Amino acid sequence: MEIENLLRENIRKLQPYSCARDEFKGEASVYLDANENPYNEPFNRYPDPLQLKVKKQISLIKGVHVKNIFLGNGSDEAIDLLYRAFCEPRVDNVVAIEPTYGMYRVSAEINDIEYRKVLLGDNFDFSALKLLDKANENTKLIWICSPNNPTGNSLNRDEIHKLLYWFRGIVVLDEAYIDFASEESFSKYLPQYPNLVILQTFSKAWGNAGIRLGMAFASSEIISVLNKIKYPYNINILTQKQALNALKNGEQVKEWVETILSERKNLIKALFQLRYVYYIYPSDANFVLVKVEDANALYQFLVNKSIIVRNRNTVMLCNNCVRITVGTPEENTILLGQLKKF
Repeated sequence: MEIENLLRENIRKLQPYSCARDEFKGEASVYLDANENPYNEPFNRYPDPLQLKVKKQISLIKGVHVKNIFLGNGSDEAIDLLYRAFCEPRVDNVVAIEPTYGMYRVSAEINDIEYRKVLLGDNFDFSALKLLDKANENTKLIWICSPNNPTGNSLNRDEIHKLLYWFRGIVVLDEAYIDFASEESFSKYLPQYPNLVILQTFSKAWGNAGIRLGMAFASSEIISVLNKIKYPYNINILTQKQALNALKNGEQVKEWVETILSERKNLIKALFQLRYVYYIYPSDANFVLVKVEDANALYQFLVNKSIIVRNRNTVMLCNNCVRITVGTPEENTILLGQLKKF
């Protein structure tokens, strides 16, 4: 499989914009090349368009080479760019599990790409063959999320391997919640599968949803394509600075994850005691999906108590389900106190 052959023709021919910071890399004492205001340092300067300092720190932590890392304005930027790079509007299609993260579908609609859904089976798992049966010669991307949102479970790793081995397009594996899972990332398989793209994020375990920084790990060929079509300065200087600070804080992140996992266990145990809770789905994420007697009524009750959970009642296969994020011990205590009154 040649990545070049999967690209849209206009992307293959595109001559990318070259910004001032692309043409000169390094340190200088006087910068007069980018028409920047010479006052108000450091915010007067354009940020590094390739975020090399941040990528080097990510590389050390994630064990992924710098050339295999793309940084985007949240994972949503990488999702959108993958559509724009590989999917011809009104011609190509993508296949995705259902239910899953809603931005795969929304981005497909924005880019005018057919979005084909394959319902998850028993225990919210998937079959590689069923996804491949839904694909055809115009299928360029397959989306899978593991641990999945909103179901919380990790998908069968053998089926993921089958998909990567058999599919002749790009397999995008969203690992936003991997830090809470018992299983390791698929990133070590990047050399084995040139069609694999892994998405991770600073929003969950790293506690930095507000800076909007997503990571994509892939072959250097795919990363080069994403860098070619992204906006020149897609990650601002404030986000880069905060990311570097966060990456120095690895021990704190580990403590947060351990606390969240402990609280998840306590929350599940307490939820099982409630008469209107029918089932709690196994979770490898920082949330639990709970099937209750009346999700709409429970959601509105909690809203009236100034507690916000996610009502997933209208999501396919999630009838009368609410998704509850694991909070601090204090927040979880407040939640459970109100749930006992419902």
